[in-house]
Amino acid sequence: MQLIGMLDSPYVRRVAICLKLLEIEFEHRALSVFRDFEQFKAINPVVKAPTLVLADEQILMDSSLILEYAAGIAPTGKSLLPTLGAARLCALQLNGLALAACEKTVQIVYEQRLRPQEKQHQPWLDRVQSQLLAAYVELEKQLAQTGAAAPVMGSAEVSVAVAWSFTQLMLPGLISADNHPLLATFAAQAERHPAFLSTPQV
Repeated sequence: MQLIGMLDSPYVRRVAICLKLLEIEFEHRALSVFRDFEQFKAINPVVKAPTLVLADEQILMDSSLILEYAAGIAPTGKSLLPTLGAARLCALQLNGLALAACEKTVQIVYEQRLRPQEKQHQPWLDRVQSQLLAAYVELEKQLAQTGAAAPVMGSAEVSVAVAWSFTQLMLPGLISADNHPLLATFAAQAERHPAFLSTPQV
């Protein structure tokens, strides 16, 4: 099994960390959707990261779908998502907010770094930035309500920590740690977990 994509993508990193937590063996191939476009295209014509190549050369893409598949092949007893009730709802909410934060961070980065400055649309950037800020405000609230702790490492906790680290890397100073102390502390603790240390984003 091969995981294709760069670890500076929060979606690729999210999957890689979760696969390690599930004790699913895989090979990571660090191909960029930009620099290695043609090589990536030969594996997956859609050129979408992450791409998971299975043993029979079938492919899966989209981090959430890959993790859904991984949950079905994980060793007995291994699970990263609660199965019932309020705990499952909370994990799904955290995952949704974290993925929204990743998406809005990517949109801002693409707008600022890939589109010529004279073609950038400030009202659009303002809107996306407000969505990003809202996602982190809601994540801070969720952590305050649930008391989530980084040593309890499921897919939701991975997603939250990966999202925070990604935004801090790509848009330094935009989301203040002072305004989100629980998130900042949570992510710092998560980044010391062995699965995170062995899967650096840079």
